[in-house]
Amino acid sequence: MARVTVEDCVLKVPNRFELVLLAAQRSRNLGAGAPLSLDRDNDKNPVVALREIAEGTVELGELESGLIRGLQKVVEIEEPEGEDAELAAIGLGAELAEAAERDEILADVLQVVEEDELEVADADLDDEAEPDEGNEQDRDGV
Repeated sequence: MARVTVEDCVLKVPNRFELVLLAAQRSRNLGAGAPLSLDRDNDKNPVVALREIAEGTVELGELESGLIRGLQKVVEIEEPEGEDAELAAIGLGAELAEAAERDEILADVLQVVEEDELEVADADLDDEAEPDEGNEQDRDGV
């Protein structure tokens, strides 16, 4: 990659970071089979992409929109309108209520289990605390 090529590109795209993103996108497009707007001259895709940007043979807006589309993670979902939206909201409300009820039941079950475990532990402690009657008589008799 010649320094002259990059310096020529900076005249078209003043921000070097944006230039790198656009050139990388064009290079990926070339690798995917997009038609060349210049002769390759035995150059690799990144160099050809920079040369195309420097000479203005590619549309920068198209490169930018393609880059944005490629980086988007959110898929736009059509929202239901009118009566469908109300029905969806009612359904969502019912689902939330059911989820809250399940959570409450689960919390109650966990609380009961914890109380049972505490009762068992208390019973075990009580058994350990009670001395044997035979041992008391031996102590008293001696």
